[in-house]
Amino acid sequence: MTTLLTLFTAVTLIVLPLAFNGLFFALGRSFGYPDILRQPTAYILAQFQAGGRRLVALWYGFALTALLSVPMAVLVGAVFAAHPLAGLSVVLGTVSGLVQAMGLLRWPLVVPQLAEQYHAPDATPAQRDTVAVVFGALHQYAGVVIGEHLGYLFTAGWTVVVSVMMAASATFGGWLATLGIASAVGILTGLAEPFGWKPAGMLNAISYLVWSVWLLLAGVALLLAA
Repeated sequence: MTTLLTLFTAVTLIVLPLAFNGLFFALGRSFGYPDILRQPTAYILAQFQAGGRRLVALWYGFALTALLSVPMAVLVGAVFAAHPLAGLSVVLGTVSGLVQAMGLLRWPLVVPQLAEQYHAPDATPAQRDTVAVVFGALHQYAGVVIGEHLGYLFTAGWTVVVSVMMAASATFGGWLATLGIASAVGILTGLAEPFGWKPAGMLNAISYLVWSVWLLLAGVALLLAA
């Protein structure tokens, strides 16, 4: 691998999870995310409307970090270009970034209009009910089905494949591959949340933190190898 590719990939692996978690915690402070997702529609839209442009910008930035994981996956695939699983890792990482971005982009691009219509001074109860139904359907399909369910599956799949490639590389230790696989298993627990398993949300959130640490450590390992 070239030194320039190694350095660029390393920086991406370090900066992207930092940005992701920074925006995640900012959304938690200003919007009560992700706990707010379990609140009634009227409450969610009221809090969103109160957040104003700053909240919309935070959501857009958060969605952008998901979208930027696509070039990250391409870079990681290039680092492991000699491995037979490199192409598969690029495909899984690309799909993972796209489906998560599709789910998250509903917040800055669609929800503002719904919140405005819901809180319009002349909105009738029937109109608010219609907006609530639209929001609920969008929330369930774009958020739970695409952003979360498919996002968890493809993120975990990409992580496992990259971890397997790490295990066969002298640059990364076997312990780093193990950490990646453990985070992937934890991310997959989020699939059980829609079926009523209450610990799933907490385990999934913790696993994403572990996953972020895994990315950071992978970036550090690449920097040391450059």
